[in-house]
Amino acid sequence: MRATVSRTAGATDQAGGVEGNSRLTAVNGMVLLGLLAVEGVTVLDVEGLITLHIYLGLLLVGPVLLKCASTGYRFLRYYTGAAPYVRKGPPHPILRMLGPLVVLSSVAVLGTGIALVYTGPAHREPMLTLHQASFVVWFAVTTGHVLGHLIGAGSTTWRELRDPRLSPAARRRRWRALAVALALVAGVGLATAVLPSATALTSHHYDGFERHGGDN
Repeated sequence: MRATVSRTAGATDQAGGVEGNSRLTAVNGMVLLGLLAVEGVTVLDVEGLITLHIYLGLLLVGPVLLKCASTGYRFLRYYTGAAPYVRKGPPHPILRMLGPLVVLSSVAVLGTGIALVYTGPAHREPMLTLHQASFVVWFAVTTGHVLGHLIGAGSTTWRELRDPRLSPAARRRRWRALAVALALVAGVGLATAVLPSATALTSHHYDGFERHGGDN
């Protein structure tokens, strides 16, 4: 009887709750990692890949907001004493310290990047300096964050992908997949809507501006 209750509780948890939150965070995190890898390539040649750099930066807003929402929900449930989240426990102290820095630096990088789209090259300061400085901070703390979570997130994502379609968790898994897909769609929608406003940054005029150094 006790084993039956235990299996039932496990199946319920896999359908949602702590395990569902972990799977959503992990899968979305792996999607983010892939997008960030491509964005990292554009950083190597920002001038030549400026259009892709801006588009991907805007697209990232959707998945980043979903990541903040899922981790924020776990944070809230843990500190309000929800038993399943308390039993799971918090991340490693170093990762707990890095978490808020990752969120704040991500908001700073994306926010200053969007601001640059609207200020344009003629009035890029101080936003350009803030964007570059926040990127340095973001890269440092996010590297530690990724290294600390990569193995666990990869394992959790694998469990999510290999679970049978007819398992008790299947319906919840579809909702999690939909959440990740909607975050990507929202990001694509934002990027598509805002990119035309970045004409001054993506035009040949901006290339010349950067090479010859114009006045602010």
